[in-house]
Amino acid sequence: MDAKSKHQSSTVATADMPVRRSAPLRLLAILFKSPVGVAGSFIVAAVVLLAFFGPLISPQDPLGRNIRARFEPPGYVDNNGNTFALGTDQLGRDILSRIISGSRVSVLVGVFSVLISGTLGVIYGLISGFIGGPVDSILMRIVDGLLAIPFIILVIAISGVVGAGLSTLILILGFTGWTTYARVIRGEVLKVREMEYVIAAYALGQSRPMVMLLHILPNVVASAIVLAAVQVGVTILAESSLSFLGLGVKPPTVTWGLMLSDGRQYINSAWWMTAFPGIAITITVLGVVFLGDWLRDFLDPNIRGRA
Repeated sequence: MDAKSKHQSSTVATADMPVRRSAPLRLLAILFKSPVGVAGSFIVAAVVLLAFFGPLISPQDPLGRNIRARFEPPGYVDNNGNTFALGTDQLGRDILSRIISGSRVSVLVGVFSVLISGTLGVIYGLISGFIGGPVDSILMRIVDGLLAIPFIILVIAISGVVGAGLSTLILILGFTGWTTYARVIRGEVLKVREMEYVIAAYALGQSRPMVMLLHILPNVVASAIVLAAVQVGVTILAESSLSFLGLGVKPPTVTWGLMLSDGRQYINSAWWMTAFPGIAITITVLGVVFLGDWLRDFLDPNIRGRA
């Protein structure tokens, strides 16, 4: 074969070879195939950006008061040319700026409380399912007892005793939401620990702790990630509910639940005080649920294989 033929063969082989993309690009390509995933990712990314860069893009001071401009409707423009796109509240504060400021509390509470509850639940479920026997029975009876109490009732009861505050609320939601993770992870561990590769690890002489950490934990993390994504939305709703009832974060910190609480008595005359914070909560929770639903499809090989 002459040099020209070799060059042509090399060119054809190169053209036939699939172009390898990096892991982030492959992930984005899979994401863009799902309208639900794209919508959820866009909403979650927008809320996170608002939480981090809110003070830079906020049109007004969220705590600034102007009694002369109280109860102004959406689109109001004051004498200085400042536009209040979503109107003002009973103290003349800009609704849009307060919604942007409230996103920070929602993101902080949602992320950090889920990190706490997810970590505790994964460890608890991993130990319970891996050890099994009487230990598993005792640990699961504790979980059953806690799951018998409605989550929001338990959180309200603890908040009423301990008191309010941002850090306190994060800890309360974190230490009361781990039971769901424990139940799900325990079920996954019971299934995974009977797999052939786990039995082979024992045959090779690996210790039980190493088998649990190296072979079982990595195979149940996907379920924890999906559950955590969904629980972020649940936690945001819980925070808003507690703030609405006066058991969550206290003023002057701005939260969407407090905005709903402030506007409920003016709902007939100033509907925008409750409508826009309610819409912000709804869109954020829907975005988290959409992203969690896509993550479930992406991380589950059985569902991904049928797609």
